[in-house]
Amino acid sequence: MKRSPCSSTHRRWAAACLVLLCMGEMAGAHAWSLTLTAGARRLFLHVGNGTLSGASGTLNGAVGTGGIVNTVQASLTTAQLIGGAPVAMTSDSTQSVSLYGDGNITCPSPDSQVMIGAGYRRNSGATSAMLTVVSPLNLTNLSTGDTIPITQISWTASAPGSGAPNVIPGGAFTGGSQTLATVPGNTYVENCHSFAYANSAVRAQGTYTGTVTYTLSSP
Repeated sequence: MKRSPCSSTHRRWAAACLVLLCMGEMAGAHAWSLTLTAGARRLFLHVGNGTLSGASGTLNGAVGTGGIVNTVQASLTTAQLIGGAPVAMTSDSTQSVSLYGDGNITCPSPDSQVMIGAGYRRNSGATSAMLTVVSPLNLTNLSTGDTIPITQISWTASAPGSGAPNVIPGGAFTGGSQTLATVPGNTYVENCHSFAYANSAVRAQGTYTGTVTYTLSSP
């Protein structure tokens, strides 16, 4: 599909992080799959705010890293904690425009979405790259040592206007390494992830944090 990317140029990889934050007063998916112009091997990955990948569909931007580590968070009231219903998490990302390079508005509401994009350009070598995420077992309150299982955090995926489902699908963190997507050669995939906190138990008051790391790699 035509529309639409931190770059890295022998195992090749690119990585990006996202901070997860939960606070309390007391204790159907779509994505863009886009074509890249073939060229020397290069990986591109961004999670939230990032740096333009280059001219549209080329991955010819400067090699290196850019952008910030974004945070998603849920600040729960006492009533929400007691009620036990899932709570949508907000984001400090401001990235709404695709980093593929064509100016498309992929994530129209970045305050509740995190844009994730991964591209693999090649003219030789491995035919695909792997997008993975590694998460800790728990979110931790650094003041008290209390924890919340990371499995309480899940996400859904969307990309308005796209007809390519499940390129980077929704899911939940597992407290380890998990594969999110296989990116074929000369392809860029991108969508928006909206995170939620399951809120399945009343937790002790405090701020709980954890960092997840996304990696795009190719042998």
